Amino acid sequence: MVAEQGGPEDQKPQSDEARSAFVPPEGVGKSPTPSEDDHPTSEFAIPAGLTPEPPGAGSASGSGSGSGSGSDTIGSAFAPPRTHGAKQSPPAFTPAHGIPMVQLTKEAPWQDRMRTMLRMPVAERPAPEPVQRPDEAGPAVPRVLDLTLRIGELLLAGGEGAEDVEAAMFAVTRSYGLDRCEPTVTFTLLSISHQPSLVDDPVTASRTVRRRGTDYTRLAAVFRLVDDITTEDVEVSLEEAYRRLAEIRRNRHPYPGWVLTLAGGGLAGAASVLVGGNALVFVVAAAGAMLGDRLAWLFAGRGMPEFYQFVVAAMPPAAIGVALTLTHSTGIRPSAVITGGLFALLPGRALVAGVQDGLTGYYITAAARLLEVMYFFIAIVTGVLLILYLGVQLGAQLNPEARFVAHDRPVVQILASMALCFAFAILLQQERSTVLAVTLNGGVAWVIYGAMARTAGISPVAATAVAAGLVGLFGQLFSRYRYTSSLPFITAAIGPLLPGSATYFGLLGVAQNELDRGLASLSTAVATALAIAIGVNLGSEISRLFMRVPGAVGGANRRAAKRTRGF
Repeated sequence: MVAEQGGPEDQKPQSDEARSAFVPPEGVGKSPTPSEDDHPTSEFAIPAGLTPEPPGAGSASGSGSGSGSGSDTIGSAFAPPRTHGAKQSPPAFTPAHGIPMVQLTKEAPWQDRMRTMLRMPVAERPAPEPVQRPDEAGPAVPRVLDLTLRIGELLLAGGEGAEDVEAAMFAVTRSYGLDRCEPTVTFTLLSISHQPSLVDDPVTASRTVRRRGTDYTRLAAVFRLVDDITTEDVEVSLEEAYRRLAEIRRNRHPYPGWVLTLAGGGLAGAASVLVGGNALVFVVAAAGAMLGDRLAWLFAGRGMPEFYQFVVAAMPPAAIGVALTLTHSTGIRPSAVITGGLFALLPGRALVAGVQDGLTGYYITAAARLLEVMYFFIAIVTGVLLILYLGVQLGAQLNPEARFVAHDRPVVQILASMALCFAFAILLQQERSTVLAVTLNGGVAWVIYGAMARTAGISPVAATAVAAGLVGLFGQLFSRYRYTSSLPFITAAIGPLLPGSATYFGLLGVAQNELDRGLASLSTAVATALAIAIGVNLGSEISRLFMRVPGAVGGANRRAAKRTRGF
């Protein structure tokens, strides 16, 4: 019967063969799954359900050939690709031998060492080796940054180039043990940022240059301070550096005001002799320049902007030249008198600094400096044009053909060029020990220019560029010998090369309504000024080719300045 067959008493126990070896015995439950909090999984662990492909066994997964297709075997994302091997490894961004280590040779001047650091990517810069011993608690970051900004302010206010200012700021921070510092220099603003580490907040400080002046003695003193800070043999604590910096600020100018006025007159007189004047022209031109200088001082004392100071300073020499023409004075060339007065006003220092900043990649600062030069030039043009136009209306017979008169007096002109450089050095407040060197440098430059332009018949613009290049070359060598800035050895030496004559005759053509002739002469003046600035910079760069520059081990090439080639 069915009931009898289906009763529980008729059921037999299963044999051992029918029971799986992996089935838990009766009475033992399944173990609970451990929580994820007790046994956290690694983010690098292979997910459940994925089986890594054994090495050498998954060749069919990439090609689709063999017993299985590529979807049969699923590989891990962390498994090396099948093309990877010790002999056929893919190219890496970093070479196997590593990045060449950079060693800053201590024999090189600190300017070259820091310039090399600035032109180097941040990741490749070596760690700083503190020259000055910091306190036990480490370097005082706010005080080091403040000292750095004060030093940069004095350098930028004195007319130093932006790259040299950044190099000096970088040298100070590294000497006191601060790594990952980035200085930034614009025309009137300096800032510096220090990153202690990747997890700490950066420390940033800035300073604005409110007042600029020309005092190369103070500039040389700041360079000596930076040189002592970067020298291991000289111990300069933060307190000592602040004390010396305060002394530099408090020091009076090396020459009083009346000496500067006489130097301005001597510069104008020497320039008038340089373009064909005699002793009487020297005296008249000197008197006109000194009168213009006093008027400029008067306007400065009344708080007038510098633009109007240049306007009134350009008027007396032009007025004296027009007066000599109206009185028909014999033996005096009015053009030489006016040209001499222009030589004392042309902003050669700002022009050289502006072009240098542009060539080294500091375009914002270069644009601001060149804009300043343009304003000064417009002020000079305004002052001279007002007087020349008035003289033309009164019937003054100013002769524009006087520019073509040859002046073959080589000995007199060489002496006049050296006198011009001497007076220019006094106006720039240079140290007495540098005046002789810059005077000789200017004399050599004029000899080169005269030999090329007058004797060889080469273009005056090309001759000016070559002479300015030699000025930059010798100035850079002088500065390396004395461990100071190159400006005191360059700026005054380019004085005889300034385009005073071309500027005057261009303005005369405009005043006489001869616009074609006037604009052509003014274009020559602009081309000459650019040739001076580019020649000075090129001479300075050429001088560095013969110097040992710190670089990578194995003779790495010098890194160029911030250039993009337009890409």
